[in-house]
Amino acid sequence: MRDRQYSNVHLYRRLLQEARPFWGHVVLLFVGSLLSTPLALLTPLPLKIAVDSVIERKPLPAFLDFLPLSVTESTSGLLLVAVGLLIGIRVLAQLQALAIELLGSYTGEKLVLRLRATLFRHVQRLSLSYHDVRGTSDSVYRIQYDAPAIRWIVIQGVTPLITAGLMLIGMIVVTTRIDWQLAVVALAVSPALFAITWVSRRSLRRAWRVERDLDSSAMSVVQEVLGGLRIVKTFGQEEREHQRFVLRSDEGTRARIRLALSKVSFSMLIGLTIAGGTAAVLYIGVRHVQSGVLTLGNLLVVMAYLAQLYQPLHAMSSGIGTLQASLASAERAFYLLDQEPDVKELPQARPLRRVRGAIEFRDVSFAYDQGRPVLDNVSFSIPPGASLGVAGKTGSGKSTIASLITRLYDPTAGQILVDGVDVREFRVADLRNQFALVLQDSILFSTSIAENIAYGRPGSSHADIVAAAKAAGADEFIRQLPDKYDTVVGERGMTLSGGERQRVSLARAFLKDAPVLILDEPTSAVDTATEALMIEAIERLMRGRTVVMIAHRLSTLAGCDAFIQLVEGRIVSTARPAEPATLKL
Repeated sequence: MRDRQYSNVHLYRRLLQEARPFWGHVVLLFVGSLLSTPLALLTPLPLKIAVDSVIERKPLPAFLDFLPLSVTESTSGLLLVAVGLLIGIRVLAQLQALAIELLGSYTGEKLVLRLRATLFRHVQRLSLSYHDVRGTSDSVYRIQYDAPAIRWIVIQGVTPLITAGLMLIGMIVVTTRIDWQLAVVALAVSPALFAITWVSRRSLRRAWRVERDLDSSAMSVVQEVLGGLRIVKTFGQEEREHQRFVLRSDEGTRARIRLALSKVSFSMLIGLTIAGGTAAVLYIGVRHVQSGVLTLGNLLVVMAYLAQLYQPLHAMSSGIGTLQASLASAERAFYLLDQEPDVKELPQARPLRRVRGAIEFRDVSFAYDQGRPVLDNVSFSIPPGASLGVAGKTGSGKSTIASLITRLYDPTAGQILVDGVDVREFRVADLRNQFALVLQDSILFSTSIAENIAYGRPGSSHADIVAAAKAAGADEFIRQLPDKYDTVVGERGMTLSGGERQRVSLARAFLKDAPVLILDEPTSAVDTATEALMIEAIERLMRGRTVVMIAHRLSTLAGCDAFIQLVEGRIVSTARPAEPATLKL
């Protein structure tokens, strides 16, 4: 799947919108950067005074007429004036650079943080189908490595380019007043510089785009392998995965080498063009000195200005080239922001407090991919407080029912109703707050056991957390841990056993106290003794709630009010007749 490509105008407009909260900082940074222009124009002045007024005894520049005769008529005094000006200009330049660096760093980091936070919020709201196709590592790369492009473009790209342009104008004015012929010769290289930049920018943007995509691809291998490290080690595939990573990385390396070649060629053309202009000015300037048109001091000033004149020209040309890298990253970041979730909330979605728990599927069909239906015309209804067992082989569509009820996906056809209302009419967050889930593979976060239990109800008291753990049969093993409820469980809770993770997950469901409970193979991965304890806890959890219990075997669903069995997405049978008042198929 290829990313959409944006025009420069579109990207700059989006970047300005993102930077809006910090426009004051950016303007202050821009004004501060402008101070570099007069300071740069003053830099060669001490050298001119030293050569023309101290060595050759020529009059001082007119703006220094305020100096007393005791200074202007003394070579030592004039030399001290030149030295004092040199030190003063340098001090002011360093203070200006320090202020710009600090303000630029602060503003840049704030811009990056804001864009990263925006991307992270948006990524969480995207539908699971997007992440299923693109992979999570692609989003991680865009958040972590593409988002900082806004800092370079706004702080280190656009502002310095504008400042360089203004400095260029100032240099041209001053150089023209000294010797207009030299100014014309110096500027003769400008069209060539901009022509080189214009021709190179498209190829550089394309090369940077390819490099970012390949780098993200290599990162996806690392994330996949580390996420499934137990499988990799168990099957002894470390070397194979190493080779896969090297292969992906090698593609990125070759792309970066091609990119470096393009950048070096571009920089070389810029450098040679500037060198040609400098040589021409030096040749003509020396001729002017020899003919008496120009003083040696003025020639030195012109050459000093020329170095600074070409500096903004070089900065503008090279900056535009380097800018393509950041624009390529900005493209990728904004592409992610422009992705629309498949599950959309209506503008006037209804708030929802606590449902009674009636659930109905009306002719529901669903397919992850077109032409491959997972559910086909499924209908059933569960009244509040009843329990439905869903059995079937792997791939029959059991877990998809749970995903559709919680609106992780929307059905391809048909309706899903809660308390007689289509779930698409509710606020998504309110709807999902009505469900507690206990899955086959319990997902815990790398934080304390107490925080994992309270995940569904942040801010719960310690007493409530302990009560939920006791109800789930988890309190006993938790108290045996070194830090008890403050024990950090590690990534995905892997410092706990499978049964312990499941009991923490059960405690989380107890604490949430949602009206609808979804159990997706909660005991399939635990031993017999743990299963018996969990079944007892699950039976307590089911009381007074609408329950959807999913399992491979009908025997696991013995306590349910009614059963359905799925084969290839269709309801093929019920294990026993359902009472009309209890469940309708």
